[in-house]
Amino acid sequence: METARRILLVTGRLAEPLVRKYGKGCDVFVTPVSVAAFLTPELIAHYLKKAGIRSEDYDLILIPGLVRGSAQIIEDELGIPAFKGPRNAMDLPQTLKALSEGFRLSKEKPADELFSVDALKKVEDIRNRTRNRAYIEEALKRPWNILIGNLPAGRDFPARILGEVVDSPKLGVEKTVERALYYLREGADIVDIGMVSGETNLDFIEEIPEIREQLKEKGFDVPISFDSLNTAEIEKALNHADLFLSVDAGNLEELITEKPVVLIPTNQREGFFPTKPGERVEFLEKLKEKALNLGYKRVIIDPILEHVPNLARSITAFQLYRERNPDDVLLAGAGNVVELYDADSAGMNALLAGIAKELSISLLLTTEVSAKAKGSVRELRRAIDMNLFDMPKDLGFDLLLLKEKRESEWRFEPAENIIEAKERPVQLEPVYFRIWVEKGKIWVNAYRSAETVLTVTGEEPNAIIDTILEHFGISPRHAFYLGRELEKAKTALKLRRSYAQEAELFGEFYWS
Repeated sequence: METARRILLVTGRLAEPLVRKYGKGCDVFVTPVSVAAFLTPELIAHYLKKAGIRSEDYDLILIPGLVRGSAQIIEDELGIPAFKGPRNAMDLPQTLKALSEGFRLSKEKPADELFSVDALKKVEDIRNRTRNRAYIEEALKRPWNILIGNLPAGRDFPARILGEVVDSPKLGVEKTVERALYYLREGADIVDIGMVSGETNLDFIEEIPEIREQLKEKGFDVPISFDSLNTAEIEKALNHADLFLSVDAGNLEELITEKPVVLIPTNQREGFFPTKPGERVEFLEKLKEKALNLGYKRVIIDPILEHVPNLARSITAFQLYRERNPDDVLLAGAGNVVELYDADSAGMNALLAGIAKELSISLLLTTEVSAKAKGSVRELRRAIDMNLFDMPKDLGFDLLLLKEKRESEWRFEPAENIIEAKERPVQLEPVYFRIWVEKGKIWVNAYRSAETVLTVTGEEPNAIIDTILEHFGISPRHAFYLGRELEKAKTALKLRRSYAQEAELFGEFYWS
């Protein structure tokens, strides 16, 4: 699309101030409709023709993104290219800037929705480039890249995520595969088999080939890493896994392998762990030198990311190690921080992924053991994708879940007659409903006299309430109640929270 010089922005009366504020440099046509979302392409064409807008007056018409239907109708009627702008007037500057840079708008989809699609397409383009065989072969010649099974990793590739299946022997093969598939579908690149601390489970290690085969059958031919501090277990797994975590000064001489291993700054047998960043780095450098002299071919370094109150010193160790060893491949355990902090995981994962990018940490290990860490793999994947750009801001996709990018400036004038709301006593009805969420859906049981008479399930509250109204005669008050609860259930599903009918979805915090 050529750069549009004369742009006409169409809006409703209420949004006019915002459209004029954020659409500087453009003409604004205000329709006699109050809310822009009530407009249709046919109405817009009618108003523009009535106002005498001609094809030679403008190069392009932008209609509100909330308008339903295609802008093609307007273009056909007036002979001026017409497209959908953003749903929110505050996104007009980004839309106009994108237009000046040749961004292609749509006649059917809002501009802000396209930004997300466009940014994610760029992410996929980057990933596709790093999947190219010639690119991989050339990259693996450089010391800061490594091959883990069939997966290249390192500075020339997007950061790779290891999803740890904690206590795999306790889960068994079936549950381990189930958990691994969940991680892979969420965006993990490597399945990490976590063993049980303080136990020896040699028999389970023989099941790793079966786990790998079942994952392949589901379309995931991915590397498997093995996570254990038990030397006997690691020795047993050397023929079955592609990467080995937690090799340290205590077992280094017993586990010599050509497969990549992760070195950590400890001696588990002696209970030694250097806490000061400088000492930790020097310990790792000596451990790495010894490993290579013993015959290890490729080593990955994990200075160990600690949880608060020792997070800062561990990040300092990572930074110091990176400054002194620019070509080494690094791993960090993001789950160490997230699992031990009672705060939402999305922001922490985003920040840790940003630190990983800055320090060229190529492998991020995480897990989702506790409820508060649910979604960590997906959050890390989104954060890594955001960090493929120079600045993880204004991309069209983000990790904002509970907070918003900008405060809405929509304001409405109240009517002259203002009354305070008052709640009336509720009249019980013969039919009542119980709502729960399960398997990504909302479920509703309808009861009469404690007997379940119907179950309705779906993903959209509107569809569920419409179906209920088809089968039961309930009062408007009851319908409003159900609508409120169904919307809460949908929000719980989106945020991966538990839902309990008539209970608050969020706990109290500092706001009131």
